[in-house]
Amino acid sequence: MRNPGGNGFSRGHPVSFRKGRRDRRATEKPRLNPARSRDEPPPWSPKESPSPPGPGLRTKLGVGRVSLPLPFWLAGNILQKNYYLKVKRDMIVAGIDIGSITTETVILQDSRILGSSILPTGAKSQAAAERSLATTLQQAGLRKEDLSAIVTTGYGRASFSSSDKMITEITCHARGAFFVHPETRTVIDIGGQDSKVIRLDGQGRNVDFQMNDKCAAGTGRFLEVMAHALEVKLEDLGALSLSAPRTIQISSMCTVFAESEVVSLIAENQPKEVIIRGLHDAIADRILGLVRRVGVEEKVTLTGGVAKNEGVVRALEERLAVKLLVPPEPQIIGALGAALLARELPSRR
Repeated sequence: MRNPGGNGFSRGHPVSFRKGRRDRRATEKPRLNPARSRDEPPPWSPKESPSPPGPGLRTKLGVGRVSLPLPFWLAGNILQKNYYLKVKRDMIVAGIDIGSITTETVILQDSRILGSSILPTGAKSQAAAERSLATTLQQAGLRKEDLSAIVTTGYGRASFSSSDKMITEITCHARGAFFVHPETRTVIDIGGQDSKVIRLDGQGRNVDFQMNDKCAAGTGRFLEVMAHALEVKLEDLGALSLSAPRTIQISSMCTVFAESEVVSLIAENQPKEVIIRGLHDAIADRILGLVRRVGVEEKVTLTGGVAKNEGVVRALEERLAVKLLVPPEPQIIGALGAALLARELPSRR
């Protein structure tokens, strides 16, 4: 039954006298269905995503859980589609990468690095993390109480009691490399005692990776041992390699056997530059094996302390036939990624 609209109440809309109220079902927009199939598209396009409904909204990285009451349909969409909400601005956060050889810390506010440090880890990971954080806080002119969140990564990530969250180095290096070079699709990280290759999608998420953490072959520790055997400073290896007129084959990548092989080559009066270039080529060949398992996609970013070695960079570029992207300070990329992920945690303040 239709009211002609003369009473000013229904204005021509269908009326249900049985219920005593207007029935606008014919003209209303359909409600969002919380039980919508996971395969159906979301009720809005990415460009039309609604703003978070009110202050205090929190999400936990990697899952869409929400800690405050929300409209049931929005909570359902976050759970189903894993939508990420905007990061709180003005948060000061820290990321700490506790590695086997060095510990790096980055303090971040929004997208600006306030301070960073690289210190030896030593025998105690907890003490190294505390020392690294204190050094970086002093550099930034801050106190520990000023930090909204701390994320740790690396081998010793579980040793730091003040951490708000521990995240694997795979995730942190992927996030840090993508932040510095958004065109990155493959990350090669050569650290102190492991090496890893990570393939990213267009959003910077890791879709596949391969890691060598069973031995120190082809890592920073490997180069340290070789530098000692050659009586050369670690930081000089790259320049000496570039000056070599030729290379030489290093048949063993085991650190112990390779050291013995280097000593034998020295006894044969082989030039140090040639031996060093041979070592760098052997490292590149080992990394190439990991890259082939994952698949290389340009652009390729090289991170970790070994990325400072120009000889290793050249050897990798020759084998991959691509120009590598090397961040200004490749050794802090893991800590930078941890700090970026810390921005998405609830504030401790």
